[in-house]
Amino acid sequence: MDNILQNAQRQGRISFYMTCRGEESTHIGSASALQSQDTIFAQYREQGTLMWRGFSLDQFTDQCFSNDADLGKGRQMPVHYGCRALNFHTISSPLGTQLPQAVGAAYKLKMDNDTLPCEDKKSIAIAYFGDGCGSTTDFHSAMNFAATLSVPIIFFCRNNGYAISTPVQDQYAGDGIVSRGPAYGMASIRVDGNDIFAVHAAVREARAYALHHSAPVLIEAMTYRQGHHSTSDDSSRYRDTKELQSISDTADPLKRLSAFLEEHGWMDDASAAAI
Repeated sequence: MDNILQNAQRQGRISFYMTCRGEESTHIGSASALQSQDTIFAQYREQGTLMWRGFSLDQFTDQCFSNDADLGKGRQMPVHYGCRALNFHTISSPLGTQLPQAVGAAYKLKMDNDTLPCEDKKSIAIAYFGDGCGSTTDFHSAMNFAATLSVPIIFFCRNNGYAISTPVQDQYAGDGIVSRGPAYGMASIRVDGNDIFAVHAAVREARAYALHHSAPVLIEAMTYRQGHHSTSDDSSRYRDTKELQSISDTADPLKRLSAFLEEHGWMDDASAAAI
């Protein structure tokens, strides 16, 4: 899907697109650990979470082309997906605005959860964001509100190495994003974002914790953005192609999952080609 829609932009058929190559495990690993009633607030590089919930390729394409079948009726830029039926709030362009909004939703879910006797009916909110978003005031406001209000929410940071063209070493001097959680009195975990099973386990346990304690959890998933930031970006101007190749060779999430499946005899070259 990413290749087709990025090529469509290059051909002038759509105005804009953002790929998620290299970050697939953060999407599927996290989405598969959630329940359908959990509310998702995404940033703009979480196509896989919406795809996991059943958003079709036609629906993705309709949104990017802003045609009459688009659920948003062409009122949004491409990749600004949203689907009420799938509990996926519409993406907005300003960086970080989804974080305090997610806290507000989690506060409502907290009140609803108190009236539900059955645990499997209770729900949380999850807010996705990138490492660059950790430099916004909305990030800090949301973290503080979530902790002081004790709401069931997961803050899921995709630390992919770059905030557009700014590498992480120029963004912060501390130990990444996860180290900020304890300062807010928040349970926090760092996970290998290129390991789909590790991401799934982290989100599964974070969800259980958030519900049991009615408290927020911060997850920092360490991954790498293999594509350009967007179709308006040329990442070769600020990062060495050798860096990208090294990550692709050693930490690519799709290659790692494929190797795991092949090792256990669950996939071979023929079945992979068929997919």
